[in-house]
Amino acid sequence: MQITAAMVKELRERTGSGMMECKKALTAANGDIEQAIEDMRKSGLAKADKKSDRTAAEGLVIIELSNDNKEAAIVEVNCETDFVSGGDDFKAFATAIAKRILSDSPADVAALVALPLEDGGSSIEETRQAMVARIGENIQVRRFVRVSTDAAFGKYLHGTRIAVLVEMANGNDDLIKDIAMHIAASKPICVSEDQVSAELLEKEKEIFIAQAKESGKPDDIIEKMIVGRMRKYLGEITLLGQPFVKDPDQTVAKLLGSAGATVKSFYRLEVGEGIEKKQENFADEVMAQIKAS
Repeated sequence: MQITAAMVKELRERTGSGMMECKKALTAANGDIEQAIEDMRKSGLAKADKKSDRTAAEGLVIIELSNDNKEAAIVEVNCETDFVSGGDDFKAFATAIAKRILSDSPADVAALVALPLEDGGSSIEETRQAMVARIGENIQVRRFVRVSTDAAFGKYLHGTRIAVLVEMANGNDDLIKDIAMHIAASKPICVSEDQVSAELLEKEKEIFIAQAKESGKPDDIIEKMIVGRMRKYLGEITLLGQPFVKDPDQTVAKLLGSAGATVKSFYRLEVGEGIEKKQENFADEVMAQIKAS
């Protein structure tokens, strides 16, 4: 059967794939567009599986808030290169996922990707597989947060790589944004000292003790050194103990106290954090691509 330009055009519009890939699929399906779509979906799944072990440490973080700022969702969606993460298709994909999290409150990533990306459409997982096949990169929905509050949420996005969500009572939009920007820059691990785990405190104390003993000072002096260092450490890792980035002469606790506001929680997601990136030699990578072609 003759494969016409109109057939190729229709298949491209329905799958988002390249012209040559569509023509090849139509030829193999003897002009049957539905069969070609099914074959391409199967091929896309195979390609997605093949690329799934490749490191995807680039991508986007997206925040969605409800109209009343009492419901919020953050999601990280990863790919392999910043070129792909900057594309409109990838941004639309990540944004649609964030909206779906906000509306459906899935329990985990597995439940999330089984949901339709848009009402009545393909699932998030099916869409992801199709994008992998079309773009040629590993794409993963890595993690998300979905929360509610009786106070208010505010957000700050540092480009597309760092997203901060702040839950605050008795604050205003400007204060929430200032605190969110501070969190983006200073990376506190929790709001207050009482939220620091005993395991982390013990680990740091052991390190400080070992360092202090090397000084050769008496035990009573070492004990005072440990107390001082632990106090300083807690100030460095807790939001309330940190000097406010816009005014280092006051702590965040003092800033909030003067405003009568309280930070109940915060969430900070940064693209690729915790993912071990494979170090590539550029010359070797080019040679590998030449050999592959």
